[in-house]
Amino acid sequence: MKIVAQRVTDASVSVDGKVIGAIDQGYMVLVGVGQKDTAIEAAKLAKKLAKLRVFSDENGKMNRSVLDVGGSILSISQFTLYADTTQGNRPGFTLAGAPDMAKQLYFAFNSELRSLGVPVETGEFGADMAVKLTNDGPVTIILDTAEMK
Repeated sequence: MKIVAQRVTDASVSVDGKVIGAIDQGYMVLVGVGQKDTAIEAAKLAKKLAKLRVFSDENGKMNRSVLDVGGSILSISQFTLYADTTQGNRPGFTLAGAPDMAKQLYFAFNSELRSLGVPVETGEFGADMAVKLTNDGPVTIILDTAEMK
């Protein structure tokens, strides 16, 4: 699995012009599921994100987690994180997980975050979504379970 986590002061997601998820301070996270991913990767990634210390402490140092600051996560499914652009100009998506499996692992990721105490808002899996956010910092972190120990 891969995620792109952006530290935000606020973020929202809309489908057909209607806001379906919104947060204040926290992360707006794009979540991609690969063909070989399992619930193990979903849990591992959720735990890493919940504990990631990129929020400022009282000295202005990035030393606090989303849990420490009472933040939330806006989680957006994003199969295009698995785009293959090695040939030609049109990306291929054969490395992305099949929709049914990807949906299950996306839900597992969000469920694990909630079980860790992080409030989670979501987009709509497979929908055409409009995401608005105010990037804080900007701080943008890419996490890939294939690169995690």
